[in-house]
Amino acid sequence: MTMRITGVACVLGLVVGVVVARGEENWTQFRGVGGQGRSDAKGVVVNIGEGENVKWKVGVRGKAWASPVVWGKQVWTTTASDDGKELFAICLDRETGKVVYDLKVFGVEKPQYCHPYNSYASPTPVIEEGRVYVTFGSPGTACIDTGSGKVIWERRDFECNHYRGAASSPVLYGELLLMHFDGSDFQYVVALDKKTGQTVWKTKRSVDYKDLGADGKPMTEGDFRKAFSTPVIAKVEGKDVMLSLGSKCLYAYEPRTGEEIWRVECQGCHSGSPTPVIGDGVAYVCMGLSHGELWAIRLDGKAKGMVAGTHVEWKVTRDVPTRCSPALVGDLVIMVGDEGMATCLEAKTGKEVWRKRLKGVYSASPVVVEGRIYFFSEKGEVTVIEAGREYKQVGEGKMGDGFMASAGVAGEAFFLRTKSSVYRVEK
Repeated sequence: MTMRITGVACVLGLVVGVVVARGEENWTQFRGVGGQGRSDAKGVVVNIGEGENVKWKVGVRGKAWASPVVWGKQVWTTTASDDGKELFAICLDRETGKVVYDLKVFGVEKPQYCHPYNSYASPTPVIEEGRVYVTFGSPGTACIDTGSGKVIWERRDFECNHYRGAASSPVLYGELLLMHFDGSDFQYVVALDKKTGQTVWKTKRSVDYKDLGADGKPMTEGDFRKAFSTPVIAKVEGKDVMLSLGSKCLYAYEPRTGEEIWRVECQGCHSGSPTPVIGDGVAYVCMGLSHGELWAIRLDGKAKGMVAGTHVEWKVTRDVPTRCSPALVGDLVIMVGDEGMATCLEAKTGKEVWRKRLKGVYSASPVVVEGRIYFFSEKGEVTVIEAGREYKQVGEGKMGDGFMASAGVAGEAFFLRTKSSVYRVEK
């Protein structure tokens, strides 16, 4: 399953696939290793702003909210034409920012509707040595050889009306590529063989959306079934579990088979978007889009079936984000609501430690580096605080035309994407 690609390979960056021993040298997926928004990097800048510590800046055409991923000498991201008819994968040289590949991966004759707040290229790629995996939801998923820029395999047969646009990013687990499809018509999770693109398993969402009429058709326009979140892998009592936030429900699946192990339902919530963060045997999950609810869900290796009544430790409903993922730092959960209210909670109890209004509106998730949390607003404000029990701002700045994509960190550099450009920022 291959296709013709249009693109130009620059001389720079043709020697690729450098194996780097230290994990912090690469940023492989949405929100980094494990999807937790944390980096072990050392020596990163505190203040981030236009023209300040910018090693390079590259304009990217189109409209896209996919984050950059980094492996070896390459930085990859995706973009799309404003009308969604052309879908691209772009590779930049890590050292210089020069374009290595600009690949038209898919053409779409009749794109689905995409809400203006979203884009046709919102899912972030996932990368490993020699291969990058890009998806645009049901319009197409492809595996690209990072050395040659050629498509190894593609899939265009997954049915899903994304309704507001796709956003869930793929995740690698061993030999599997894990993906969400939560649309207004179909809601399921799939695992593909990463080498061939063939389906290994496919599991339908089991929650009762409670929105069907007598004719069996949804009574709503589809929002109650739609979701945007990315899966994460958690270690629960020595076993790997795939935590997967759909609409109205957090699921736990066996990642090798797709078998549903347990689920936690929130019928008052829908269209989950943030990625869960995990620590000390608890998952902290922002459950809905209509109104934010942060649930602390105890992870139990013996849990089966519907466990909301027994495994939800606490809930918080004040200033909970519906787009940004929270950050877990030690015994604290720190998050920023959509309208800019930052909150610090005790992870064990949910008790509020502090609240502080930040500048701006937020869609990009924060990132934790060297004991600091970096927040990036839709208008480009950057706020840096110490991750502690007292609010202490240590850095700030203003960059470009604003952030919808979440940041990446690799080596001593931030790799940032604003609405129009990709940056490398470091001392």
